[in-house]
Amino acid sequence: MKFRRLSAFWTLFLLMPSGLLFAQIPQVPAEMEFADLIIRINPQARREIQLDVDAQYRNPTYFKVKQDRVNLYMPIIERELRSQGAPEDLKYIAIQESGLIPDAVSTSNAVGFWQFKQGTAEEVGLRVDGQVDERKNIVTSTRGAAKYFKKQQAAMDNWMTAVVAYQMGLGGAKSYFGNQYAGKKIVEVDRNTHWYFKKFLAHKVAYESQINVFASNQRLAEVQVQGPVSLAALAKRFGVHEEHLKEYNKWAVNGKVPAGTYTLFYIASGSLPVQPAITQVEEKPKQSTTQKSTSTKSSPAYRQANSYPRISGNTTKANQPNQITVNELDGVQAAATTSQSRFADEIGMKEKKFRKLNDMEEGERIETGKYYYTEKKKTSAEIETHIVQPGETLWTISQKYGIRLSSLKSKNRIRKDSDLKPGMVLNLQEPRKRGEEIPRVQISPATESQRTVIAQNEPDPTPVQVETTPKIEEKKYTPSSSYHTVSQGETLYSISKRYGVTVDQLKTWNKIGSQNIISVGQKLVIFTP
Repeated sequence: MKFRRLSAFWTLFLLMPSGLLFAQIPQVPAEMEFADLIIRINPQARREIQLDVDAQYRNPTYFKVKQDRVNLYMPIIERELRSQGAPEDLKYIAIQESGLIPDAVSTSNAVGFWQFKQGTAEEVGLRVDGQVDERKNIVTSTRGAAKYFKKQQAAMDNWMTAVVAYQMGLGGAKSYFGNQYAGKKIVEVDRNTHWYFKKFLAHKVAYESQINVFASNQRLAEVQVQGPVSLAALAKRFGVHEEHLKEYNKWAVNGKVPAGTYTLFYIASGSLPVQPAITQVEEKPKQSTTQKSTSTKSSPAYRQANSYPRISGNTTKANQPNQITVNELDGVQAAATTSQSRFADEIGMKEKKFRKLNDMEEGERIETGKYYYTEKKKTSAEIETHIVQPGETLWTISQKYGIRLSSLKSKNRIRKDSDLKPGMVLNLQEPRKRGEEIPRVQISPATESQRTVIAQNEPDPTPVQVETTPKIEEKKYTPSSSYHTVSQGETLYSISKRYGVTVDQLKTWNKIGSQNIISVGQKLVIFTP
């Protein structure tokens, strides 16, 4: 019996692909970074975590299957975590919880990608009933998980304890940790550290180097559909098998999409990634100049504006209903200039409802190439502010971001277009305080040919100067600057140490929010003090 076991072991070892030999298994480092934390791991804990890492690689066939799922779903998970302002490293929790199996069910009846029980799912806004189970939808469940994690972190003031709270609940985590980690940025991991966080670190180590290591050129396509409609009918529309749609849309409980707008998923061939949250267009290098005047054209807020509206779906049929989304809302593009009544009739909607959804006045014309919404706009946008450009109106801004016109006016305490001035910095999320003046920035003149859409993540080497009073005295830096491209695993802390600057300086120069979120490939400006 002992000989047979040894023989089986060596047979498995010899059959194991060279890329998965134990020598190639990632090793747990003594120090890691997660969110805004530095994680220091003592030797005993490293050995313990390494056993979990090794276990992930033990079965090559199973590892490859899981790796394929990781690379299929991870672009969407990363996008949704970014959009919710949550650390991208939380993505490894989904692997840890469900292995990215959409209909995974735990012994405690937790379901889906992020293993939500029904009550918790409904708390974070997920629909769970006899028609739809959004716990099995990679987009909506990830948004729900991000909201849940942020709630835990806000209560615990530490991302490590927030991760543990995901497993044991907020009350259990508070009882377990107390306030000992609140506000701490360095976490020491030893044999007494909660097992769930050590397992999380093991998954981060095991899969961090495997993300974007594609075994095939498959990608997960997303398209908005309008129900009620069966998956069988949709399979014919998109040229795939009905069973295929059922496999990747288990959120549609009965194989049917109910009334409303939903995201449908299916596998598409090709090396292109899924539609990103931020459309990035590479900008050609500009000629050097000695001008030092501040311009909003190169500011992060201006670049963000140029990535909106965000269009996804079947853009080849953008002028037909149920084909595209505009800022993640069901929408349609006008093929020709026409009247509201005719356009509403073409898309199968009542004119009055269409006008209300788009905050339009009776008699306004539909313009060629413009995008219009066919579902209710949101009360806030995905980004915080917008810099008003010459010629813009409150309505055009509201359409740009998919925010209701009334919400835009209310947040900024502004009612008329005549009160709108170029350079105003409008709030798109938080309401402006009563009596607070709307700040303005300098707008430098530019020709139409200079209005090029550029990447949001390339920062502005010259901070925007806000013209409010009283003015805040800003530290002056020399024009000398350089750029750093963020690599896998880097954080603001590690980058600040590399260049001898502070994290706060990096955040100020690059307009980074309180969550300290940066992404791989992002360019950060570094000023020479």
